[in-house]
Parts: sequence; C-alpha cells; structure tokens
Amino acid sequence: MDIKEIIVVEGKDDTTAVKRAVHADTIETNGSAISEETIRHIQHAQDVRGVIVFTDPDYPGRRIRAIIEAHVAGVKHAFLPKKKAIAKNGKSLGIEHANDEDIRYALSKVYTPQEIGQETPCPITLDDLIAAKLLSHPDAQQRRERLGELLNIGSTNGKQLVKRLKMFQITEKQFGEAIAKINQEERNA
Repeated sequence: MDIKEIIVVEGKDDTTAVKRAVHADTIETNGSAISEETIRHIQHAQDVRGVIVFTDPDYPGRRIRAIIEAHVAGVKHAFLPKKKAIAKNGKSLGIEHANDEDIRYALSKVYTPQEIGQETPCPITLDDLIAAKLLSHPDAQQRRERLGELLNIGSTNGKQLVKRLKMFQITEKQFGEAIAKINQEERNA
C-alpha cells in the first residue's frame, strides 16, 4: 500500500511500524512538545503532498492532533483504536505496538475535517447522545470507545464526541447504524 501524503507520527518506533506496514514518508513530532520547526515542516508537507496525522490513541496523541490542526489547515486524520495499540505486555500504548494489518486499515479510513466556517450543523444532538447511552450512563465510556472504532473517528470523552462527530461530518444514518451495532453486540454478549 503506497501512501501519497506524509504521515505525522510521534516517534521513531511509530515510523518503523508505519514503514513496516505501508510505503510512506513520515515526520516525527518527538512527543507532545511540538517545536515551531516541526510545525513548519508539517505545513510544508501539507502544501506539497498533504499530511495524515496518525498519533497514539491517548491524551498526548489527542494534544498533538489539536496543536497540528490549530497551525496547519486541511490535514487528514487516521485513528487506531486503543485495543489495537496496546503492547503485548499490556503496559504501554502506541502505534508502534499495532500490527501491520491494523495500521493499513487505519490508514485506509482517513478523514478530512470540515474547514471552520464551512461546517454543516451536526445532526446528532446531546439528547441523541444521552439516549444512545454515550453520556450519563455507567457504560458510556465503553460505548464511546466502540463508537469511535466503528466510525473510525478515534476514542473521545463525552465533551469531545460532539466536536468529533461534527468535524468528520458523521451523518444520522452512520451514527444510527453504529449505535444499532453496539446495541446488538451488547445483546449478544
């Protein structure tokens, strides 16, 4: 699988894992303290070839995404579910622990968020999230994680969920189908 865009990852081990799975070039942020020079490299990459942000499914990874998005318009995003990024020893989390198939799948499901000012209203309301047991429910966190996997929008907390659904233009139909699948999985468990 050849990737035209340059993939932004957190570190060298992530680069190794990505290059093992696909043919691609990477830029490493070297952690969540992204330098101005790195932002300039990412902006240049976006201007020349486009960029896919592919960070770890944890708080520092989300922070890196937010910093890049604030400085570089139009970047794409690929997400890996937490359970696909856990080390065999269960003690660490990161893209470097994912298998090649999961990396390829994540990179095949890339999203481009709407530009600010061009956003369409999110059809999914707060009441919809509560009714879907994604907020104010004992299983809300697990259900949000599964929703993030099914929609390929990454793991979120309740506050981020509405933003992520809007950012990636998730339709009522996509949302409804994912919730139906989660409900069916719970019934079958």
